[in-house]
Amino acid sequence: MKLTSKGRYAVTAMIDIALNQGKGAITLSLISERQGISLSYLEQLFAKLKKSGLVSSARGPGGGYRLSRSAEEISISEIIRAVDESVDARKCAGKENCHGGDECLSHELWSELSSTIDSFLKSITLQCVVDKKQTKLKEVSFA
Repeated sequence: MKLTSKGRYAVTAMIDIALNQGKGAITLSLISERQGISLSYLEQLFAKLKKSGLVSSARGPGGGYRLSRSAEEISISEIIRAVDESVDARKCAGKENCHGGDECLSHELWSELSSTIDSFLKSITLQCVVDKKQTKLKEVSFA
């Protein structure tokens, strides 16, 4: 089981928007510059995020992306799923055919782990992550 760069970058980019959207729509070039993520890769991810209804876009001067809902209403799980990412620990992806067409002996263990991970990611909102980041930034600025 591995969360690939697709899921990690999508979450990172969404955090960037949530942290900075008070300044207006955020361009992908700004996210690319701030987060060190390829612009072309961001374009691919944001096409999926927009299709999933997590972001909206505006063209022209002052254009860019905004969250389509409040950060409190967007779970980390939604972001990961929007870019076709999975955090499934099962080799068979739930098809129960992991051992020569049959369910393997450890299938239930990996199913429970996958369920626990998904529940955890559903329980964390984008706002939770933003709040933690802002608290950490304030602590650093006071030090």
